Amino acid sequence: MADPMRIRAQAAGDKATVRVLMSHEMETGQRKDAAGKIVPAWHIQEVTASHNGKQVLSAEWGPAVSKNPFMQFVVKGAKAGDKIAVTWKDNRGDTRTDEATVS
Repeated sequence: MADPMRIRAQAAGDKATVRVLMSHEMETGQRKDAAGKIVPAWHIQEVTASHNGKQVLSAEWGPAVSKNPFMQFVVKGAKAGDKIAVTWKDNRGDTRTDEATVS
């Protein structure tokens, strides 16, 4: 299981800015190791975010995204105390969901 995501959600007026730092190796499948063997592809393919259980973001990623990706987005209608959940799924079938409270 991957390390937890670091999620920060800060309200400002009628919206919240959400910042997410995901811990993932994000291998492209094109790099070779010290022995000359190709390192298998391993990257996040799907990212979703929800605000109080309602999906507000859906993204499809590929191998071109950097290691330990950072993502930022704005949720309209969010206020302090609301819950923001972010989920990712990679090409090996691993998945991770973490949640933060809007401050």
